[in-house]
Amino acid sequence: MNERFVHSFSNQPATTQAAEGMLRRAWTITEIEAMQRAGIIDEDERFELIGGEVVPMQAKGGRHEIVKVELNWHFQTTASRELWVAPETTLRLDERTFLEPDFCVYPRSVFPGDLRGHHVLLAIEVADTSLAYDRGRKIGVYAAFGIPEVWVIDANTLVTRVHRQLGAEGFRTVFEAQPSEEIVAQRADSVAMCLERLGLKPLS
Repeated sequence: MNERFVHSFSNQPATTQAAEGMLRRAWTITEIEAMQRAGIIDEDERFELIGGEVVPMQAKGGRHEIVKVELNWHFQTTASRELWVAPETTLRLDERTFLEPDFCVYPRSVFPGDLRGHHVLLAIEVADTSLAYDRGRKIGVYAAFGIPEVWVIDANTLVTRVHRQLGAEGFRTVFEAQPSEEIVAQRADSVAMCLERLGLKPLS
């Protein structure tokens, strides 16, 4: 969550505070959706909302798309029918925070529109231009909202940083898996991947 988020218990809107100390208006998901319906925000505009702050998402490169498409085909053909492995779904975490992981694994008994953080078994990020954000601030948000496992795949090197064993201070176990290694989700063992076996190759 945004450590500088200040919730207002008065009638005034909540605010966030930027690095230079100036207050910012904190938006809610309801307000963002209303602006989209009104055409103020284009429905195709890509961003995430963290503690009321709008975080624009960088354009996805070709490598990102290649890795994502291969993984999507793999997961849809191998994962248990008891699970959704949903690509690019909106994950609402509270009234002022939503993320859009590249893949979100959760029980099929959960209707996609009802998806919340406590349903998630695994979140997967594929990153090229957004690698620093996905490995940094975004991991902190996942940890703050109790997501038990996160994989961040570097689309260029195909090295996957695995975050597990969530504790009070964040993820206690963090390690890197090479593209030749198979990774199996701890809470959804039918969700597994070996990027090398999918025919993907690191950029030289």
